[in-house]
Amino acid sequence: MRKRLFIISLAFLVFAQGVFVEAADDPLTARNVLNSIKRGREYIISQQQPDGSWNGVGTNTFQVGVTSLCLLSLMNSGMTPDDPVIARGLKWLRAVKEPAPTFTYEISLMIMALTAAKEGARDNLRIFNLAQKLEKGQRKSGENAGGWGYTGSMGGSDRSNVQYAILGLRDAAYYGIPVDRKVWERAREHWLNSQGADGGWNYSAQNGSGTTGSMTVAGIASLAITSSFLRDQKEEDAQGNPICCQPPESDEPIDRAVRWLARNFSVHSNPKAGGHWLYYLYGLERAGRLNGRRFFGTHDWYREGTRVLLNRQSKRDGSWVGIGNGESNPIIGTSFALLFLSKGLAPVLINKMKLGPRDPDDREQVLGELWNRHPKDVNNLVEHISTLPKWPKLLTWQTLDFDKAVANNGLQEMMQAPILFVTSENDLSELMSDKHVEMLRDYFTQGGFLFASKGCKSKAFDQGMYRLVERLFPDGTTSLMPLEQTHPVYRSEYLLDPENVKLFGVDVGCRTAIIYSPEDLGCLWDKRMVVDPPGRSQDLKTAIARALRIGVNVVAYVTGREPPNKLDEQKLLDESEDRETLRSILKIAKLRHTGDWDAAPHAVKKLLQALEKSFGIVSGNRPIKLPASDPSLYRYTLLYMHGQRPFELSQEEIRNVRRYLEHGGVLFVDACCGSSKFDSSFRELMKQMFPDIPLERIPVDHELFTSGIGHDLKSVRRRAPLNDQGKGILKPVERSGPPFLEGININGRYAVIYSKYDISCALEKQTSLSCIGYVPQDAAKIATNVVLYSVLQDVAPEQPDKKK
Repeated sequence: MRKRLFIISLAFLVFAQGVFVEAADDPLTARNVLNSIKRGREYIISQQQPDGSWNGVGTNTFQVGVTSLCLLSLMNSGMTPDDPVIARGLKWLRAVKEPAPTFTYEISLMIMALTAAKEGARDNLRIFNLAQKLEKGQRKSGENAGGWGYTGSMGGSDRSNVQYAILGLRDAAYYGIPVDRKVWERAREHWLNSQGADGGWNYSAQNGSGTTGSMTVAGIASLAITSSFLRDQKEEDAQGNPICCQPPESDEPIDRAVRWLARNFSVHSNPKAGGHWLYYLYGLERAGRLNGRRFFGTHDWYREGTRVLLNRQSKRDGSWVGIGNGESNPIIGTSFALLFLSKGLAPVLINKMKLGPRDPDDREQVLGELWNRHPKDVNNLVEHISTLPKWPKLLTWQTLDFDKAVANNGLQEMMQAPILFVTSENDLSELMSDKHVEMLRDYFTQGGFLFASKGCKSKAFDQGMYRLVERLFPDGTTSLMPLEQTHPVYRSEYLLDPENVKLFGVDVGCRTAIIYSPEDLGCLWDKRMVVDPPGRSQDLKTAIARALRIGVNVVAYVTGREPPNKLDEQKLLDESEDRETLRSILKIAKLRHTGDWDAAPHAVKKLLQALEKSFGIVSGNRPIKLPASDPSLYRYTLLYMHGQRPFELSQEEIRNVRRYLEHGGVLFVDACCGSSKFDSSFRELMKQMFPDIPLERIPVDHELFTSGIGHDLKSVRRRAPLNDQGKGILKPVERSGPPFLEGININGRYAVIYSKYDISCALEKQTSLSCIGYVPQDAAKIATNVVLYSVLQDVAPEQPDKKK
């Protein structure tokens, strides 16, 4: 009867899920965007000529530039030189005879395409020669000093050619080609001297045009690029120590341009211009990404732009058509759209917290900017990580205004990045109100991570970190403590010496949720440069490399080198949610024990969300937390139990749980992160509870693993480090195969289902590199099947006879 009732209820929910299940998600998901990119890519591929080139303007005049642009868009959207389309295009491009190309656009785009291919030394000489053309083509003096025209220094100069020359030289420098420092200095001066009184830029001085969006985003990005190659401040004191905490160089020109863009923002057209819409969007992506901005004013530029692009994509062939010269041809228009979509989709690795006393005359400004003494710190760390093997090749970061996030209840905004970084000279505890602390506590509950670094040797910041942790966890269950030398952060990417790298942490559930460095890491990250400036000492280079390694290890520990997708935002846990559907059928209780019985406090809630997502089963029952001695265990369909530490149950508790299981109940257990200590305790418990019934592996062909119960679990993925002995760099490997579950079989049904590999922490997405267990998607499937199996038993938990 119980089984039939559940099936009838499930059928009703599937039929009427419009009532019980939340409304359909916003169509702006990573899946939809990736599908749009795929269709655009297929269009570009379909237009390739038999010789490997593309011709997007009706003649062969700009064939090098168009071919380079197409290759650039395809490689940034996921293709590689191993793909025949890319190989043919590169072969054609490399066959271009000198002195071609001669136009600034084409020279720059050819550099960008060849460097994106990353095929080593074979292109070094060609890229060097192309970079030399750009250097020689820069105007050295006069009204247009620092600029480029269509054919270099000949004729007038315009800022569109200038931005492309800068992009080409930037990619050449990142590839290892030397670029004269004076080129960057002149280019920077060109943008500073040509900025309009309104904060934006026009196309050129010659044509007297007004400020436009496309030229303003070009200026924002160009200033960010040129400044990254220039450092004017003194770097070391007389003793060779790094000089930190100097007043940062002014970003006022960029701030003025950002304010102009915020006032005139649009993704439907190029602001203040009649055309070049897609060209502008490609520049908008660059301006946002290179400056760590998710918003211009109140506008989320990537989400807003992507919605428009998805709406305007051709339903017939997947192309885009822009407005004006060039991009009215769908080959060029589609290339710009692909570059916006694919580069803008780069995962956000770190949010940098903006926090401090506000300027009363400008609430956007923080007095003293002590949170941002080293403006390029996080940018440089993230850029460095992008160059490392096994990491995504394009990562980004953002500034998070914590005051605004609190005022707007912006927990989802905080969750867009897996790491929140904060550094300052202020006492954070004094800066944070109770609402700030509550938001930060919720952030940890949702799986967030705080990476803190003391700014400028500030005692106030150091002491404030301890006070902040006390406010976050007033029950005293955790505190800021030195990390053990065996902590996986010391070997997550590089082998760090715990004696020389002092890190402190706070453990929350399955993981360390706060790591604090008493060093000013941001100062040294800020000094990282692609090309070291003249005279930089080896000691400083070593110090910078060490600081970067510490940062990389923390990021690797938190993300496992797999930062979350930018658009697929995590569904937040709703503590107020208490829907009644199926409460009488599906009830879960979490079992208390003497160990860390609540190591993953929200695993059950995540499990219920997975049931809803996969099967439309909406269960609002909050998991009850009961001691094993509670006589009301029989009221619950399933008991859930986990932990990482050794534990025990009393003889009374053992008898009570056994009676529950013998009368139809199910106990579901896993060892958080594959903890051997918990595993040993659990196996001893089973010997005491069922001395005559072995804990045995559940056969892989058991109904528990079939679609007849829920998900087909023939093959699931499990991750474990190759080295888990604390002696070497963690190298997690992923293995596929049937689930490994063990159980206690009572009268033909499994009353105990146990996983020695982690499920709970994976459900919370709080695993680290050292965590041995199933990947989150498959952990959810396994747990879902266990719940459905427990409900679909013909035997329901019955109240035991108290006389027994």
